[in-house]
Amino acid sequence: MALRKIVTEGDDILLKKCRSVEKFDRKLWDLLDDMVETLHDSGGVGLAAPQIGVMRRICVIDIGEGVVEFINPEIISTDGEHEVVEGCLSSPGEFGLVKRPEKVVAKAYDREGNEFTVEGEELFAQAMCHEFDHLDGVLFKSKVIRMLSPDEIAHDDE
Repeated sequence: MALRKIVTEGDDILLKKCRSVEKFDRKLWDLLDDMVETLHDSGGVGLAAPQIGVMRRICVIDIGEGVVEFINPEIISTDGEHEVVEGCLSSPGEFGLVKRPEKVVAKAYDREGNEFTVEGEELFAQAMCHEFDHLDGVLFKSKVIRMLSPDEIAHDDE
């Protein structure tokens, strides 16, 4: 396993649509392991492959309940909507209000190529939407209702 460098806003790779994964092999497993290590080192809750310069439809999410690996994910349904504070490892120190579904049902593949369905609410649903957007070249800032000021960010940390 190895830590990967996180690509930051301004790099065009973050604005491109990723290609589907077709080979479920050792190379994919190594990439997933690197992504999990990089995510845990970053302190974030999600990381998409383009954020480390890899143009594949892969992301990993860990909201504190264990890592979920998504390969070729697709949202099946959503329910509800609420405003949430969101940031991104590719936009360090910046946060904004975004409208996201309260509940998301998605399907994806695991590292062995097995399809699974997962239901997420609140933070997990938000993270799925955020990371899946990355796979289509969409950054959270394009969906922001308004960015938070440094004072508002500091207040949220208290």
